[in-house]
Amino acid sequence: MPQLTPNKNNTQKSYKRLRLILGDQLNAAHSWYRERDAQTLYVMAELHQEACYTQHHIQKICAFFCAMENFAGALVQAGHEVMYLTLDDTCAYSRLTHLLQDLCIEYDIAAFEYQQPDEYRLEQQLEAFGVEIGHQAGRQSVAAVRYSTEHFLLDHQELPTYIKPAQHNRMEAFYRKMRKRFKILMDGDKPLGGQWNYDADNRNKFKPKDIKAIPEPLVFSNDITSYKKRLIKHHIKTIGFVADELIWPVSRQQSLAVLDYFCHYCLPLFGQFQDAMTSQANDKWSLYHARVSFSLNSKMLSPQQVINQVLKAYHKATDTITLAQVEGFIRQILGWREYVRAVYWVNMPQYSQQNHLAASAALPSYFWTGQTKMQCMQHALQQSLDYAYAHHIQRLMVTGNFCTLFGISPDEVDAWYLGVYIDAIEWVELPNTRGMSQFADGGWVATKPYISSGNYINKMSDYCKTCYYDVKQKSTNNACPFNSMYWHFLDRHKDIFKNNPRIGMAYRAWLKQETQQQKALLQRAQWCIDNIHQL
Repeated sequence: MPQLTPNKNNTQKSYKRLRLILGDQLNAAHSWYRERDAQTLYVMAELHQEACYTQHHIQKICAFFCAMENFAGALVQAGHEVMYLTLDDTCAYSRLTHLLQDLCIEYDIAAFEYQQPDEYRLEQQLEAFGVEIGHQAGRQSVAAVRYSTEHFLLDHQELPTYIKPAQHNRMEAFYRKMRKRFKILMDGDKPLGGQWNYDADNRNKFKPKDIKAIPEPLVFSNDITSYKKRLIKHHIKTIGFVADELIWPVSRQQSLAVLDYFCHYCLPLFGQFQDAMTSQANDKWSLYHARVSFSLNSKMLSPQQVINQVLKAYHKATDTITLAQVEGFIRQILGWREYVRAVYWVNMPQYSQQNHLAASAALPSYFWTGQTKMQCMQHALQQSLDYAYAHHIQRLMVTGNFCTLFGISPDEVDAWYLGVYIDAIEWVELPNTRGMSQFADGGWVATKPYISSGNYINKMSDYCKTCYYDVKQKSTNNACPFNSMYWHFLDRHKDIFKNNPRIGMAYRAWLKQETQQQKALLQRAQWCIDNIHQL
């Protein structure tokens, strides 16, 4: 066994209790930390297992490691016994449980405690480990206890009462239940303002004067040199780009600063422009979005805390912040975030195997380079590689739309989305990608595939103005690939979707087209499929 050296404050050689803190469990308000106990050892570890289960964006790995080390330091400052292990310390362990086994022996642990993992694979791994150490032969058994993360609005055991497995569960109905239960944006038993959802008011496109007014994102200068060196030393393969300083929040204080910045400078126009896209504001790449998802998913911020702060800002500035802006944001936290978590847990592990449309094509290389002539794809991909970030419409209606239309294997789509985005953890990525984006679950999340021709992208962005392809052309050699691929998708999946009421109009429009036009569209689409890597 390699020598495991704890932090300097760990002077004793035995503890009664070992508590594991995973990298996405940085909740300073957790009840674990209310009392200091010299007999309790908290363990945090940079793990090869977690760095390599998919190929991550380098900013994502560095952000998690940096946030973890900051959290460990805060616990030490608060007087807790903490062991922080780097990749150098854990390099001999291919699995987390092997490390935990040795730690339990080394420190004569009587009780192993952990918080409910958010990912199914980790839950299975730690649950099996708990059973194993509870029935050890030849030495004293270790009691394993699982705790809540005390983060989400819904407790884990409640999820099956909100979501039924293997069928469609309407998010709007879920959202209204949450509004009523937690009394958020309510006027008695009625929604504040008289309606539940203001999504129809939140679909504006940027005009040139609007782009000039977009605030620059609040960024930080977190030194990540040591993390980058460790990734290189241990041959951890990554994607994307990063400088020596990380711009993302990696502490509770920085996370609160980003939230406060959003409430002051972005919330007044968040809803209005939440679906808009532009290539004319590269220095303002986050637009009016909050960028708190990494802080939320690592639990540096809690959903209740975020909601409360947004509501506080709204009540202080009702003359500049409308209800539509606030409702549009809270719907993402109170509604969608809690909803996809519930969908994930009630359907795992079956969810990760769904491929309703039998998609099997490979991702083209420009998903890792950004080098494509499609301006919308180039911008969304390059931004993802540069910042480990793209907002929800870029993910859904540009890159996600592309993958659905071209029939990319959901396994490959999942791996890319899970790896490239800083906020991507499987519980939130999988229902968004395999469900909402790719319709691979056959409708458990969405009632129709979220696909479009180039017309939608042109409507919500300025991408098409500078594109190599012509969005107004459908079947010519320079026609936008999204145009012909949209009809090719509908045609090849007509047996599945022709009776779907939400896209029936599209099929009627397809049938009304002349046979020659249909043939030209399908030929152009087939050319795009055959030449996908050169688009």
